[in-house]
Amino acid sequence: MPVHTRRSDDGETLIIAIQGRFDFSTHQAFRDAYEKNGSGVRRWVVDMSDTTYLDSSALGMLLLLRDHAGGDDADIVIENCNSDVRRILTISNFEQLFSIR
Repeated sequence: MPVHTRRSDDGETLIIAIQGRFDFSTHQAFRDAYEKNGSGVRRWVVDMSDTTYLDSSALGMLLLLRDHAGGDDADIVIENCNSDVRRILTISNFEQLFSIR
Protein backbone atom coordinates (compact mmCIF):
# COMPACT_ATOMS: atom_id res chain seq x y z
CA MET A 1 0.00 0.00 0.00
CA PRO A 2 1.42 3.42 -0.92
CA VAL A 3 0.01 5.19 2.16
CA HIS A 4 1.20 4.35 5.68
CA THR A 5 0.29 5.95 8.98
CA ARG A 6 1.78 6.00 12.44
CA ARG A 7 1.21 8.05 15.57
CA SER A 8 3.75 9.90 17.62
CA ASP A 9 4.57 8.54 21.05
CA ASP A 10 2.21 11.01 22.71
CA GLY A 11 -0.58 10.10 20.27
CA GLU A 12 -1.24 13.71 19.26
CA THR A 13 0.54 13.65 15.89
CA LEU A 14 -0.48 11.49 12.95
CA ILE A 15 2.24 10.90 10.37
CA ILE A 16 0.98 9.96 6.92
CA ALA A 17 3.73 8.66 4.63
CA ILE A 18 3.14 8.56 0.87
CA GLN A 19 5.22 6.15 -1.21
CA GLY A 20 5.59 6.44 -4.96
CA ARG A 21 3.01 8.37 -6.95
CA PHE A 22 0.61 10.61 -5.05
CA ASP A 23 -2.28 10.82 -7.50
CA PHE A 24 -5.93 9.87 -7.80
CA SER A 25 -5.12 6.17 -7.39
CA THR A 26 -4.19 6.88 -3.74
CA HIS A 27 -7.32 8.92 -3.01
CA GLN A 28 -9.16 6.34 -0.90
CA ALA A 29 -6.08 5.17 0.98
CA PHE A 30 -5.09 8.75 1.81
CA ARG A 31 -8.60 9.64 2.96
CA ASP A 32 -8.81 6.48 5.08
CA ALA A 33 -5.44 7.35 6.63
CA TYR A 34 -6.70 10.53 8.23
CA GLU A 35 -10.36 9.64 8.74
CA LYS A 36 -9.86 6.22 10.33
CA ASN A 37 -6.70 7.04 12.29
CA GLY A 38 -7.25 10.67 13.21
CA SER A 39 -9.28 10.70 16.40
CA GLY A 40 -7.53 12.73 19.10
CA VAL A 41 -4.93 14.07 16.68
CA ARG A 42 -3.82 17.69 17.05
CA ARG A 43 -1.02 17.76 14.49
CA TRP A 44 -0.70 16.15 11.08
CA VAL A 45 2.52 15.40 9.23
CA VAL A 46 2.52 14.35 5.58
CA ASP A 47 5.88 12.65 4.99
CA MET A 48 6.83 12.77 1.31
CA SER A 49 10.34 11.38 1.61
CA ASP A 50 9.34 8.46 -0.66
CA THR A 51 6.94 10.40 -2.90
CA THR A 52 8.09 10.48 -6.51
CA TYR A 53 5.21 12.31 -8.18
CA LEU A 54 2.39 14.66 -7.22
CA ASP A 55 -0.53 15.77 -9.41
CA SER A 56 -3.51 18.11 -9.12
CA SER A 57 -5.69 15.45 -7.50
CA ALA A 58 -3.06 15.09 -4.76
CA LEU A 59 -3.23 18.85 -4.20
CA GLY A 60 -6.98 18.48 -3.80
CA MET A 61 -6.49 15.64 -1.32
CA LEU A 62 -4.18 17.82 0.76
CA LEU A 63 -6.87 20.50 0.81
CA LEU A 64 -9.42 17.92 1.97
CA LEU A 65 -7.06 16.93 4.79
CA ARG A 66 -6.74 20.61 5.71
CA ASP A 67 -10.53 20.98 5.89
CA HIS A 68 -10.84 17.79 7.93
CA ALA A 69 -8.12 18.96 10.34
CA GLY A 70 -9.74 22.33 11.04
CA GLY A 71 -9.18 24.59 8.04
CA ASP A 72 -7.25 27.75 8.90
CA ASP A 73 -6.61 26.43 12.41
CA ALA A 74 -5.16 23.11 11.20
CA ASP A 75 -1.61 22.21 12.22
CA ILE A 76 -0.31 20.37 9.14
CA VAL A 77 3.31 19.95 8.08
CA ILE A 78 4.40 18.61 4.70
CA GLU A 79 7.97 17.40 4.95
CA ASN A 80 10.83 15.70 3.12
CA CYS A 81 9.72 16.67 -0.40
CA ASN A 82 12.04 16.08 -3.33
CA SER A 83 12.75 19.07 -5.58
CA ASP A 84 10.03 18.22 -8.13
CA VAL A 85 7.32 17.81 -5.49
CA ARG A 86 8.49 20.95 -3.70
CA ARG A 87 8.33 22.92 -6.96
CA ILE A 88 4.70 21.85 -7.56
CA LEU A 89 3.73 22.84 -4.02
CA THR A 90 5.46 26.21 -4.43
CA ILE A 91 3.88 26.94 -7.81
CA SER A 92 0.49 26.09 -6.32
CA ASN A 93 1.08 28.52 -3.41
CA PHE A 94 0.63 25.73 -0.88
CA GLU A 95 3.22 27.44 1.30
CA GLN A 96 0.41 29.86 2.17
CA LEU A 97 -1.75 27.00 3.51
CA PHE A 98 0.73 24.48 4.92
CA SER A 99 4.04 24.45 6.70
CA ILE A 100 6.48 22.87 4.23
CA ARG A 101 9.85 21.62 5.48
